[in-house]
Amino acid sequence: MVKKSTKSSKKKNNKKFPAGLIIEILIVLASIAGVIALFIINANKKADYIVETNAFFAPFEFYEGRQIKGVDVEIIDRVAKKMNKKIDIKDVEFDVIIDNVEAGKIADAGAAGLTITPARSAKVNFSIPYYTSVQYVIFDKNAAPETRDGHVVWNALAGAKVGSQTGSTGYLFASDEAESGVLAGTNTEVKGFDSHQLAADAISAHIINYAIADELPAKMIVDKNPNLGALPLYYMGATVADDEPAEESYAIAVNKDKTELLEAFNEVLAEMLTRDAEGKTEIDRLVLKYMGF
Repeated sequence: MVKKSTKSSKKKNNKKFPAGLIIEILIVLASIAGVIALFIINANKKADYIVETNAFFAPFEFYEGRQIKGVDVEIIDRVAKKMNKKIDIKDVEFDVIIDNVEAGKIADAGAAGLTITPARSAKVNFSIPYYTSVQYVIFDKNAAPETRDGHVVWNALAGAKVGSQTGSTGYLFASDEAESGVLAGTNTEVKGFDSHQLAADAISAHIINYAIADELPAKMIVDKNPNLGALPLYYMGATVADDEPAEESYAIAVNKDKTELLEAFNEVLAEMLTRDAEGKTEIDRLVLKYMGF
C-alpha cells in the first residue's frame, strides 16, 4: 500500500507590517536611544565646578537617603542653571573646606553654613550674606546653665566642658573665649566633634556639659531629643538689656580666582533674598521647608 502525500492544510502567514508603522517605531527607538545617550554623557561629564560641603548641617545640607539636600543645595542648583554649567557637590570634613577652596585644586567653592570671619576672608572671597544666625547652647534639661532673661551668657559656661563641631563658628568662639576671653583661667575645656549632632550626643553620654551650635541645627537636635534644651548664647553687657547675641552671617566661600562663579552666586542670592508680599524671602521659605514647617 502506497501512502499518498497530502498538502498541509496550514496556510502561510504572509501578513506584513505597514511601512509607515515600522518607520514610526524606528523613530521612537532612535529617540529613546538619544535620550539614554544624552543622559550617559551628562552623567559622565566632568564637572565645571566643585562645591564642597559638610552634609550634617540641616536644614542647609543633609542626607536624605544617599542624596544631599537642603537650602545650600538649592542655591547651588540655581547657580548651575544660571551659568549653564555642571556643578558637583562633594561632602568633606567641615574644617578642610576653607583651605581647599583657597588652594582651588579640588574645590572651587564651599557652602556649609559658612560664617564670614576676617581669617577666612583672607583666604577666600565670600558672597553676599544670605542668612543671619545666633549661636545656641544645648544642654541637659536636668543640668541647665544659669540664664538671663531667656538667654545664656558666656560667663555661665565657666569651668564647664563645652563641645562643638570642629572648625565651626561655635567651636572657634568657644576656643577664643576659653583662651583669651571671658572664660580664660576658668578651667573651661573645649572639645571638637565631627558634627553638632555628635556634640549633642556627648551631653547625653556625660562626656561634656554643654554643646554650642548654630540656631537652626540646635533647634532641630533638641526637637528630636526631649531630654535636651537649647537657648541663645549672648555676650554679657553692663546690664541684661546690654547683653548682645553671638551672631554670625552665612555666605558662600569662593576661590579668589573664580570671579565668574562669585558673580553668579551673588546674582542668584540677590534674587532669592528679595522679599515677597508677606515679607519673606525665598531663603526664608526654603529654611522652613527643610525644617519640616
